[in-house]
Amino acid sequence: MTSSYQQQLDAKVERITAQFSEYNMPALNVFASPENHFRMRAEFRIWHTEDDMFYAMFERDENQQKQVIRIDEFPIADQSINTLMPKLLHALKANPILSTRLFEVHFLATLKGEMLVSLVYRNALTAEWEVAAKTLSEQLDIKIFGRSRGQKVILTDDYVVEELQVFDRTYQYKQIESSFTQPNAQVCQKMLEWACNVAQHSDQDLLELYCGNGNFTLPLSTRFKRVLATELAKSSVYAAQWNIEKNNIDNIQVARLSAEEFTQAYNGEREFRRLQEAGIDITSYSFDTVFVDPPRAGIDDETLKLLQRFERIIYISCNPDTLHDNLKILSKTHKITQFALFDQFPYTHHVESGILLEKI
Repeated sequence: MTSSYQQQLDAKVERITAQFSEYNMPALNVFASPENHFRMRAEFRIWHTEDDMFYAMFERDENQQKQVIRIDEFPIADQSINTLMPKLLHALKANPILSTRLFEVHFLATLKGEMLVSLVYRNALTAEWEVAAKTLSEQLDIKIFGRSRGQKVILTDDYVVEELQVFDRTYQYKQIESSFTQPNAQVCQKMLEWACNVAQHSDQDLLELYCGNGNFTLPLSTRFKRVLATELAKSSVYAAQWNIEKNNIDNIQVARLSAEEFTQAYNGEREFRRLQEAGIDITSYSFDTVFVDPPRAGIDDETLKLLQRFERIIYISCNPDTLHDNLKILSKTHKITQFALFDQFPYTHHVESGILLEKI
């Protein structure tokens, strides 16, 4: 591990340890990232000059003015993305149908070797574009997805299928182009194993809020009798259901509800046709654990009150500040018994955390 990476990781550990010291937190369990080639996603602007085009990103100078930075390689991205970048750019430059008005290029890679490239344009995509893009897709053995204002062109698929190893089992995940997925797949595998370890084994049921595409849901299902997972975004619910079926798991139900809506349903304040149509009877579950992986804004007050009713809370956080704020309420009924730091985003200020709270 180089000194520069270790220094930035040490700084994060120091920051989290100091920020949460008031909660008498246990020793921090730190999960490092590979130093290079850890991101499975990369997005670039395409910068056009009179006689050239190249991948670009931006940074602000001392006057807060945006400066164009040419990107020929991107060491933090997966090696497959770095290998493809020059080949793709050369092919795009050679074909005016594909290069004209090209605005952005997005890469989505997997550990198993699949690659989806999204080409984003400022002009409408034509039949000629589809023919050229299909040819390029076959030449480079990649999936290509086209997008412009109000238009999406799917040549084969708009997703890749990732494989993540959790202990001795491999799980397959459909990852859709426009949906959120964990960008650091190797650290994600460590997160999944950590969550399973702190969950231990229960003869009762798990409630999961904000389940996304079922990233945590699938491996956690091995630790509980049944799992009820909730997610509002339709594309994520679809992906989660696909993933459940693909992995031959039969003890998970997915409810298309927000955390706030689930709280209303669980408290008997409101009935939802979506639950009835999915054949979900909340009252049939016996929950002892709740798992949450909320957005950066954290958890609303009513849902926090709901969480306080469970024996155990497993909380994955992408924002230490909202986690700290939520703990002001949760610490009244629960104590932190496990605390982990996952370095999902090396060389940035972002910190991913995991805590286990158990009822006092």
